[in-house]
Amino acid sequence: MPANPSAPVLVGDEPGSFPHSVLAERHPAVIRQVRDAFPYGPGQHRALDALLESCAEGVIDDLPAAAPDRDRWQDWGLGQYAGHSWFDVPWLWSESYFYRRLLEAVGYFAPGPWQGIDPFRPSKLAELDSPETDEELAALDELGGKPAAERADALLHGSLWGNRADLGFRLSAGGAEAGPPVPALVADDREALWSLLPPSGSGTLCLVADNAGRELVPDLLLVAHLLAQGRVRRAVLHVKPYPYYVSDATTADVVDAVRRLTAAPGAAAEHGRRLWAAMADGRLTVRAHPFSCAPLPYADMPADLREEFAAATLTVFKGDLNYRRLVGDRLWPPTTPFADTTGYFPGPLAALRTLKSDVITGLDADTEAALDAAEGERWRVAGTHALIQVGT
Repeated sequence: MPANPSAPVLVGDEPGSFPHSVLAERHPAVIRQVRDAFPYGPGQHRALDALLESCAEGVIDDLPAAAPDRDRWQDWGLGQYAGHSWFDVPWLWSESYFYRRLLEAVGYFAPGPWQGIDPFRPSKLAELDSPETDEELAALDELGGKPAAERADALLHGSLWGNRADLGFRLSAGGAEAGPPVPALVADDREALWSLLPPSGSGTLCLVADNAGRELVPDLLLVAHLLAQGRVRRAVLHVKPYPYYVSDATTADVVDAVRRLTAAPGAAAEHGRRLWAAMADGRLTVRAHPFSCAPLPYADMPADLREEFAAATLTVFKGDLNYRRLVGDRLWPPTTPFADTTGYFPGPLAALRTLKSDVITGLDADTEAALDAAEGERWRVAGTHALIQVGT
């Protein structure tokens, strides 16, 4: 990231802006969803009501003195932002701390019967067990007879678009670039990505996962393919150490997804068995580093994580939130070179991301102009466009 970036940090203080709508509308909706997901007791209901009131009209409170990660959050900026409005601090920080306070409200960290219970688990499982997931897994059978390069591209696009069932594994490279008035894929460094993962590869892939459910499944299928084709010898899947941003993947979600695959018919079960075996023999490991839930950009990552990424053949960052943390949660001019915002990263990297927030880099001027002319600002946040970007 540039030493003195001129792009402003995104804050939610402007009514009508996307960050403001997340804080003012999405977070209260999340509280209501969590409240209805489990038969929580009166104490948890009171805590959720207090969080709802705080988000709307109050200020950021400190964590309880007994919170196991209070010191860590102090290091991450809590001492600086406590007492301020949720709308007046960096949006990335405000969003992240909201989910930490939500877990506090439902007793996730406190000793007792609700300790360790994921408040988002019902919605994750419902998505994983949906008929749409059955349809997407059945599409895997169609890939078996395709050339290896075509299968690889299909699985890459499945991972890229995540839970967009209308694209999924059926999305060809040509289809990704088609469709007026502007391309769905606004940046495509696919060839550079594959060049870093040759068929004779012997290195390690780090994949920083995003969502659970129907997005994690294609991520795992891509990993299974890369291992089976010998493009990597080992893969490390980075997930969240606790529930985060409603659907972000945890270790439990990985296990659920692999079980879902092994229980499916056809090619999906074969992929599931490969993943199960790879986890058992160490070729696929799961990592839940505390920094995965940090309200900070990856430019501030700790030394141990930096060393791990430096040793990887390629680190792939999945999804919108990881992209925001990778390039910095700032209102960059879209033509800002991707390399300028990721130059700090210690090794080769790739971003696979559908666009669901204002942050964007690495577009050419013609693409930006076409997007603005066709859709105004909506293309930045609607999830209808995506990118594959590579930095070395």
